[in-house]
Amino acid sequence: MRVALFVTCLADAMFPQVGKATVELLERLGHEVVFPEAQTCCGQMHINTGYRREAVRLVEHHVRTFDPFDAIVAPSGSCVGSVRHQHAEVARRAGKAQLTSRAEDVAARTYELSEFLVDVLGVTDVGARYPHRVTYHPTCHSLRMLRVGDRPLRLLREVRGIDLVELPEAEQCCGFGGTFALKNADTSAAMLADKLRNVLSTSAEFVSAGDSSCLMHIGGGLSRLSVETRPVHLAEILAAT
Repeated sequence: MRVALFVTCLADAMFPQVGKATVELLERLGHEVVFPEAQTCCGQMHINTGYRREAVRLVEHHVRTFDPFDAIVAPSGSCVGSVRHQHAEVARRAGKAQLTSRAEDVAARTYELSEFLVDVLGVTDVGARYPHRVTYHPTCHSLRMLRVGDRPLRLLREVRGIDLVELPEAEQCCGFGGTFALKNADTSAAMLADKLRNVLSTSAEFVSAGDSSCLMHIGGGLSRLSVETRPVHLAEILAAT
C-alpha cells in the first residue's frame, strides 16, 4: 500500500525521530511511505484558539496536499482529530461547499497510527522488540475524539520483551491541551503533578503515548523531577527491533 506520512508540526520541528520511526515501521511491514513535502500546519491551533477564518487557507492547503493518496497516516491523535472533526466544519462555516466535500473525503482516509495498523492493516504483532518496563498514557484526543480504545495496548502487548504495566487513572488528562497549558498554567501544573505521581508509581522506565505534545508535557515534568523515567512515543517502541 502507498501511504502518505502526515508528520505534524511538532514532530517535524522537535521530535523528528517519531516521524522516522513511523516510516521505518510501515516500510518494515511492506508498505511504500511517501512524504508530501508541501505539507504545513493542519490548522488545529488556529481553530482551537478562534482563528477559524485564518484556518480556511490551511484546510485548503492540507486537502490539496493529501488528496492524491489512498491512505494518510499520522503519529498524532491530536492532529488526526482535527482533520477528521474540524476541517470540514471550518470549510462549511466559510460557505465553501466543494472544500467541505473534499475535506470530508480526505478525513475519511486519514488515520492515527494505531488505528491504521489494527483496523486497516489488520496487524497487532509488528515484529517489535523493546525489553523495558513501560506504562502507557492514552491521550485525550485519541481516547475521546478518535476513540482508538485499546488499539495501542493491543499493539504494545505483542512487543517482545516488554514489561507493560497499567497506569493508574490512565484516562485522566495530563494537563497539556495545547494553549490550555499556557492560559491556565496553575491548573495545568496541578493536572501534570497528578499524572507524574501515577507514572512514577508504576516504576516504569518509559511512559509512552501516541502524541508527542502530551509526551513533551509529561517529559518536561519528569526532567524537572530528575527521575530516570523517560517519555517514548508509541511509534518508537513499535519500530524497535
